[in-house]
Amino acid sequence: MPSAHDPYAPHDPYAAHDPYVRVRGADEHNLRHVDVDIPRDALVVFTGVSGSGKSSLAFGTIYAEAQRRYFESVAPYARRLIHQVGAPKVGEISGLPPAVSLEQRRSAPGSRSSVGTVTTLSNSLRMLFSRAGTYPPGAARLDSDAFSPNTAAGACPECHGLGRIHRTSEELLVPDPSLSVREGAIEAWPGAWQGKNLRDVLDALRYDVDRPWRELEQRDRDWILFTDEQPVVTVHPVRDAGRIQRPYQGTYMSARRYVMHTFADSKSQTLRARAERFLTAAPCPVCGGSRLRPEALAVTFGGRTIAELAGLPLSALARALDPAADGSETARVLTGDLRARIAVVTELGLGYLSLDRTTPTLSSGELQRLRLATQLRSGLFGVVYVLDEPSAGLHPADTEALLVVLGRLKAAGNSVFVVEHHLDVVRSADWLVDVGPLAGEHGGRVLHSGPPAALAEVAESATRRFLFDREPAPPREVREPSGLLRLNGVERHNVRGVDAAFPLGVFTAVTGVSGSGKSTLVGQVLAGVLADGATGGTTGCASAEGLEAVDRLVQVDQRPIGRTPRSNLATYTGLFDVVRKLFTATEDARARGYKAGRFSFNVAGGRCETCQGEGFVSVELLFLPSTYAPCPDCRGARYNPGTLEVTYRGRSIAEVLDLTVEAAAGFFAGTPAAERSLRALLDVGLGYLRLGQPATELSGGEAQRVKLASELQRTRRGHTVYVLDEPTTGLHPADVEVLMRQLHGLVDQGHTVVVVEHDMAVVAAADWVIDLGPGGGDEGGRIVAAGPPAEVARAANSRTAPYLARELRPS
Repeated sequence: MPSAHDPYAPHDPYAAHDPYVRVRGADEHNLRHVDVDIPRDALVVFTGVSGSGKSSLAFGTIYAEAQRRYFESVAPYARRLIHQVGAPKVGEISGLPPAVSLEQRRSAPGSRSSVGTVTTLSNSLRMLFSRAGTYPPGAARLDSDAFSPNTAAGACPECHGLGRIHRTSEELLVPDPSLSVREGAIEAWPGAWQGKNLRDVLDALRYDVDRPWRELEQRDRDWILFTDEQPVVTVHPVRDAGRIQRPYQGTYMSARRYVMHTFADSKSQTLRARAERFLTAAPCPVCGGSRLRPEALAVTFGGRTIAELAGLPLSALARALDPAADGSETARVLTGDLRARIAVVTELGLGYLSLDRTTPTLSSGELQRLRLATQLRSGLFGVVYVLDEPSAGLHPADTEALLVVLGRLKAAGNSVFVVEHHLDVVRSADWLVDVGPLAGEHGGRVLHSGPPAALAEVAESATRRFLFDREPAPPREVREPSGLLRLNGVERHNVRGVDAAFPLGVFTAVTGVSGSGKSTLVGQVLAGVLADGATGGTTGCASAEGLEAVDRLVQVDQRPIGRTPRSNLATYTGLFDVVRKLFTATEDARARGYKAGRFSFNVAGGRCETCQGEGFVSVELLFLPSTYAPCPDCRGARYNPGTLEVTYRGRSIAEVLDLTVEAAAGFFAGTPAAERSLRALLDVGLGYLRLGQPATELSGGEAQRVKLASELQRTRRGHTVYVLDEPTTGLHPADVEVLMRQLHGLVDQGHTVVVVEHDMAVVAAADWVIDLGPGGGDEGGRIVAAGPPAEVARAANSRTAPYLARELRPS
């Protein structure tokens, strides 16, 4: 069989007419030489437990091969770089059309990226204002760029198109004026040598660094904190620890200048976050937060400026774009196109978003659906769309609309391949590819490829039970709360004037359609009040009652546990410290004089210096995001040869990091410190992950469960409130059962669990439900119903109620 990687290999002349994508010999990740035929022009759903290999087949093999073939057509220079990334491990794929990937993995969007830029709706709105806007008498017509805050022609010169300006004050920079400069009064200054250098420069400039800050002259305090001057002086450092330090030329930088420079230019997220603590943000006084120049804001359409229209929820924007506001044919055409494109976004349950909503504030599910809406209007046909769980973050009511949109993509002549766990999406498939039976090395086989109904005959499928044999959960007695935590007068985002009561000592599920205010109420207000132990403007809550009954908050979100391959499962959970100590205690390590640091890939000595211990090197691609490729020297092992020669129970440190959690549990049996971490990971269903698996390879759901496992291994004292945001995202129903056992176990131990959740099986098993809505955005933000699941299922005006009722009374 000819290799798919040989562009000159002979191909079947009839392949173009073959209605199937035929995969032969797929070995990507845990796939075991998989052969599978998948129909084109169909909605194909890939299912299987987390880690079974379904994403490796859909994304790592099929999409990756389509991408590789595309790159074969680009310039040789770019192709040479692409080859470093590596082609998928597959023998051959025939019948494969061009592919478009819509994954949930987010890039690193800046503050200028917004709903409008992602969907390109902003471009159309700017064109509307340029061509059909109402201009002041005598004003020149503006180009569309003049209506963009991201161009020099349109950006407000004061805030550079950001809409907000950052300022600082003496109170922020010096929180404790009783301290002297030498004692650390200027908290905003950096630590270590850099901070000592600034203090020594100030001393050399004849400022008193030993008097309490409050006793210094005001003009001296103002100069130290706010001057833009950067004088250079000779510093004579004091002898330190017996070392002779030579005089040097030191440059002064005021506290404000240091903070602003760090916040604006530092590549370190940690340093930027620290600098932000000393800044306040306020709307720009020149543009009022609109981000645009006065000339652009003087132009209106239908009586509104472009900034006013961009701030409306999309559903309201569509109504505001009345072509009758301007009788021209240009206005009719442009508003018609805008309204049609907005309709697709609102159909996907995102009508509550506004065009100026910044991308970093969106969930990965919202981002993916925005991209899906954009593709639906692109007019492409004959391509394969590969989607990563598009139902993530969707209320069951919105999932129905999603299925309509996927059907339209298919009807337009495309193939839609979806990695999905939502049973309603699975049931709607034309073709089902079930991978398993279990995760990691116990998965990687295609158990079924065919119509969904035929899966009923596949006994070893973990999906089959939930599709065909699911029985109603046995009635469970609702737990009695041990107390109440009341939030009064919640005012944040679209949650306005709400009083909410969270019962303590029980499992509470917070539900509602997308944008109804769930994450605001739970993730921001409730968590903020519990974290700060106070209320007010920062938390969005006027007052709270019952805080004295809570000893600790644990907030488990889906943010990555690290942004580079250097962070992994073992480092995050603390297991790596235990492993390094075990290697240090071996005879070989003691004979060589190796300390624990030798077995760390984060410090020089034992690591591979080519990749600095990352195991990967960053590959910068022209016009494409940078990616990672295995290190050419250590081939991903992270360590130098001398370190790898030391073994523990017959394995090198690299081989231990390559073990799955499940395999490591057996390998470290009898080592209590390691067993505790591994047991916690197994308990949340992560036995298939490798100890050294880079954080960049983990999904949001996996990252959340790693954090939960890290918490589970700790000794819990006092009453803890666990707050989780959609913990079942990315989980197969079988994995949801495993996770729920752990969360309900925490409640049985006397703690409180509050989850934001769309999975009706999870909601039905809760003790208490708080349903927000009734809609999203301005149409939400109210508590529609609250009570035990059976009670909420009967609520008349709740969009959740019918789906919860169906779960409580399965057909």
